[in-house]
Amino acid sequence: MSDKATKPEEKGFFEKVKETIEELWDGTKDKAEDIKDAAEEKINDLNKKAAPAKKAAVKKVTAAKSAVKKAASDTVAKAKSTAKDVKTKADAKAKDITAKAKTAAADVKSKADKRAKAVTAKAKTTAAKAKKKPVF
Repeated sequence: MSDKATKPEEKGFFEKVKETIEELWDGTKDKAEDIKDAAEEKINDLNKKAAPAKKAAVKKVTAAKSAVKKAASDTVAKAKSTAKDVKTKADAKAKDITAKAKTAAADVKSKADKRAKAVTAKAKTTAAKAKKKPVF
């Protein structure tokens, strides 16, 4: 007779623990893969839902940028035209003041010339009278 028993050999405690751990590990791996797949699907769904909102936001941002650029260019144009107007007015005022100064200078010169001529004429007549009178 053989020493081997006909019944299947019972597993030891450590073998049972090892099998339990392997089953848990396999279950955990499967669950992790399921969670990963679900997360990928959720991300794809969210991206699909967010795409129209993103497009609308991009349109709004683009519109706002163009509005800001237009407002800035309008402001710059107004500032330039205002500066040009101020410069034109200042130039006109300077020309007017220069013309008045030249006129005043011409008047002063004219009066000075008349006065000088009058003084010269008076001096000549006085000198002529002095020459005519004999001095005793």
